Amino acid sequence: MHPTTDNRPALLLAMGPDTAERLLTDAHRQRLAALTRTDPHLVAHDLTAPDARTAAALAEAELLLTCWGATPLTPEVLDRAPRLRAVVHAAGSVKHHITDACWDRGLRVTSAAAANALPVAEYTLAAILFAGKQVLRSAHRYAELRTDHAWLTESAAWGNHRRTVGIVGASRIGRRVVELLRPFDFEILLYDPYVTVPPPGAELTDLDDLCARSTVVSVHAPQLPSTYRMIGARQLAAMPDGATLINTARGSLVDETALLPHLRTGRLHATLDVTDPELPPPDSPLYTLPNVLLTPHVAGSLGNELHRMADQAIEEVARYGRGEPFAEEVRASDLRHSA
Repeated sequence: MHPTTDNRPALLLAMGPDTAERLLTDAHRQRLAALTRTDPHLVAHDLTAPDARTAAALAEAELLLTCWGATPLTPEVLDRAPRLRAVVHAAGSVKHHITDACWDRGLRVTSAAAANALPVAEYTLAAILFAGKQVLRSAHRYAELRTDHAWLTESAAWGNHRRTVGIVGASRIGRRVVELLRPFDFEILLYDPYVTVPPPGAELTDLDDLCARSTVVSVHAPQLPSTYRMIGARQLAAMPDGATLINTARGSLVDETALLPHLRTGRLHATLDVTDPELPPPDSPLYTLPNVLLTPHVAGSLGNELHRMADQAIEEVARYGRGEPFAEEVRASDLRHSA
């Protein structure tokens, strides 16, 4: 009898140190071992100078399963992977490690951006609802007063009924936020220069009009040269008194120098999960202003939410093994206007 040929694709895990331990459960590793020819415990952290074991696995790999901290796939790295046909990224943006050389080689690429979009959209929904209820302000006031207070009188202008929410960017996340907002009594405005038909429930408008009409402005555009400081002095000045700016996209999209005077006076409020620089300096007023909720880039997948990205990535591996198209394929043209 002749031995049975193993037609499963060879796969190599390639991501930053400790990432695989957070991303993959034992069940994930077992499924990968069933779907592919792989050592589910071998993780390549640096493909520019691989050790002998990693170099041998890379030379045989038809698939790379990547995540945060993956080595950029330069021509030199790809020369070590002559059998490579596809990259499955178990996270959002592929811009860090997918280079022009990948497209030149004809590699297929897929991403778990859809899975990563959900927790960002959930964070945003919570921030929008909390902004309307003035939760941050009332919490500070409650801690300050520590006594009975005329809350109903003070809160006469608060609430979420028929508020206007402006969504900047019809990205995956932006569209998911619009979807999550539909059950509520909001008027939803959307700005995106590449969209001609808005998603159901949203009204398409320009950026200045959106800022002028919205009590909450939430930023979900990609980081591109054209979006640098897109929320600038004019847009911030147009926002109504007491409005809230939410940024879960990238810090560079907001002109923080122009934003700070509005925050210092209390005219505007902000929920900022990203800043520019990513880590504000120790003396930044963003840490202490009572009308600013500053979080350390936690809106995206963390903790057990990483397993959702692993689930989606492994489903893509299974599709590849069956000879099916990827469900969430990324193309070079997509990256011109996306994260």
